[in-house]
Amino acid sequence: MRHSLWSLAGTLVLVGAFPAGAAAQAMQAPQGKEVTVTGTVIDVSCKFGQGLSGAEHKMCSEVCADKGIPLAILGNDGKLYIATTSAMPGDGQNGRLKPFAEQEVTVRGKAFPAGGATAIQITSITKKA
Repeated sequence: MRHSLWSLAGTLVLVGAFPAGAAAQAMQAPQGKEVTVTGTVIDVSCKFGQGLSGAEHKMCSEVCADKGIPLAILGNDGKLYIATTSAMPGDGQNGRLKPFAEQEVTVRGKAFPAGGATAIQITSITKKA
C-alpha cells in the first residue's frame, strides 16, 4: 500500500510538471508559406567543404547522395533550401533530388526558417529548361 501511494504521488508530481498541451506545443508543425524556388541541386559536403560543383561534379554528387550526404537546393536568391518532409518518421529526400544533381530546377513547396537555413517540404520538382 505504501509503495502504491509513493507511485501515485510521483505520477501526480510528473503530471503537474507538464501542463496539458505542453507536449502538443513541442510537436507543432512549423509554420511556412507556399513558395516557388529556382536554383541548383547541390551536394552540401562537396559544395561547401571542397568547393566542388557543376556538371563535371554530377557523378560525385550522386555518389555522395547514395552515401547519405544531403542534397539541397542553392536558390538563385542566395538561400540554401534543405529538403524535409512532413512524414513521421521522416523520409530522406535524396531520392527525389538525386536525378537533378548539379542541375537547375524549379521546386514548389512549403518553406520555413530552420536553423539559419530555409527548410522546404517539396511538392514538385521540375528541371529548368
